[in-house]
Amino acid sequence: MSVRSYVEWLYRTARPLGEQSRYVNLGYWRGRPATLDEASEALAVLAGEAAGLRPGDAVLDAGCGFGDQDVLWARRFGPRRIVGINISAAQVAQARRQVDALGLACRVEIRIASATEMPFPAASFDKVVALESALHFDPRTAFFAAAWRVLRGGGRLVTTDILPLPGRRGLGKLSEALAALSWGIPWANLYPRQVYAHLLRAAGFEDVVVTSIREHVFAPFNRHLARRLRRDPGLLSRLDPLFAMYWRASVATGGMGFHGWDYVLATARKPAAERKGRRGTARARFL
Repeated sequence: MSVRSYVEWLYRTARPLGEQSRYVNLGYWRGRPATLDEASEALAVLAGEAAGLRPGDAVLDAGCGFGDQDVLWARRFGPRRIVGINISAAQVAQARRQVDALGLACRVEIRIASATEMPFPAASFDKVVALESALHFDPRTAFFAAAWRVLRGGGRLVTTDILPLPGRRGLGKLSEALAALSWGIPWANLYPRQVYAHLLRAAGFEDVVVTSIREHVFAPFNRHLARRLRRDPGLLSRLDPLFAMYWRASVATGGMGFHGWDYVLATARKPAAERKGRRGTARARFL
């Protein structure tokens, strides 16, 4: 099975870990949210604020999962239009049902489409957001190029993403390979945040900022998952076996599975007017 086929299968079979919501992310735990639902919503708010979502915007959600963040963004930020894309027909169907039930179909559209081959005209969107999904795009650089194409001048790209920390060798590289296999990360996407920023600049973006927020993601998520498993030992049995094995091992080792990994919030802007011959020259910042 190819990496892409595995990711498509993982998307089809993924079951959310949220208590009530259907978010599929690790959450943002700054401020000590009590549940994964609250932490997942906090991550979506963080990405929406970083993107500067506002009324009048046309927003593309790349890898929209079950659409929970699209509902949140529509209600909280009031953009004119949100289009969520996903390669999983099952997740798209569930997202559409939710959007319809909440009366948001006039503002939120969910479509089956690839984030690396976006079926939209150039300069269609003001913002492109990928909430913990770009790690699966094969490769992520094709997504950067596609996002550049569909963004209007001055438009913003925002991702929350999982990356390896630099300097991994020996057993660290083996652990990285096992995690990548479990999480469905293509090998081409295994590079640290300094390279991530360089690739955004190479795609033509400027004002690139890549910020590590790993301390507010991995450790608190692991503690929360450990508490959940004590209350509900069968929780992980409802997930993909390979995926569940990785989470169970991470809990058993106190989060060792996350030690070689970074979690970033990345923002970048397409120049208001494209300058020929100067793509990728803007400087990046690392925080």
